[in-house]
Amino acid sequence: MAHFAKLGVNGKVIAVHGLDDDQMLNADSQEDESVGQQRLQEIHGWPAQMWIQTSYNTRGNKYYNADSTEGDQSKKLRGNYAGIGYSFDDVNDIFWAPQPHASWTKNNSTATWDSPIAYPSVTDDGQDPVVFTYTISWNETGYQADNSKGWEATKSNDSGDPATIHDWNGSAWVSR
Repeated sequence: MAHFAKLGVNGKVIAVHGLDDDQMLNADSQEDESVGQQRLQEIHGWPAQMWIQTSYNTRGNKYYNADSTEGDQSKKLRGNYAGIGYSFDDVNDIFWAPQPHASWTKNNSTATWDSPIAYPSVTDDGQDPVVFTYTISWNETGYQADNSKGWEATKSNDSGDPATIHDWNGSAWVSR
């Protein structure tokens, strides 16, 4: 089955529709996106150029098999599988998820949003077995106030109310 994103104003994805593969075959019996676009126009009355094919198996600019292992990368298509609320970037031929935070920037090679500070390298206590993990999140307000901060976390075994918040300093977690 082929999937197509229906684009609205400013390239926003407003729907995703499936189309049987046999409805995309050209005169040479080859799959052809333009044939699928024409078929969707006939079915829905939405202009053909507003239907853009997307790959259910593509995310982060990689193609994945049904078992989630990396597959044949020649099959990747448009960076990410389109979802409602995504945007289509016709210059870079990528479907983008909504920007998660104002300070994050597009990474065209991975078709993902990058935070201005690298994700923390410490995600648990380092014990064997692990006693606690860090529940990590981005704090945009904190980043805007101090551009050396942004990642914050709580420990999974912290039963305090409220739990102690830790800031990432680039190499370790520091409690507030």
